[in-house]
Amino acid sequence: MKPKNTICLWFDKDAQEAARFYAATFPDSKVTAVHHAPSDFPGGKKGDALTVEFTVLGIPCLGLNGGPTFKHSEAFSFQIATENQEETDRYWNAIVDNGARKARAVGARTAGASPGRLRRGRSQMRFRLAAVRQSVPSTR
Repeated sequence: MKPKNTICLWFDKDAQEAARFYAATFPDSKVTAVHHAPSDFPGGKKGDALTVEFTVLGIPCLGLNGGPTFKHSEAFSFQIATENQEETDRYWNAIVDNGARKARAVGARTAGASPGRLRRGRSQMRFRLAAVRQSVPSTR
């Protein structure tokens, strides 16, 4: 059954990079379509990715390369239920290793502790969409 709701996420210009990151990081996630500009346009060129359709944990998303007008914020986050500490650490490390300078502070605040101190049978982890390289410059 086709979902009736799709989450639309505004990116400056890196929706495809973000979608690939989510697809490589989370199960049941994939990039399903990339729609390119048919010709040059203000702020872009023919062939640039305009929209990217993808799923994160089976949730349909649309990445829109709309320019720098809107920035990601803590107003929206994915909350992932993990089975154990190892799964939480794997996601956390993937986000931080992807260049998310702010992920450590945001993750600690929303998850309630640093990954090393989360010791529950079933953990939860939240991360901001800004925890991908396109929104937060790499610290490497």
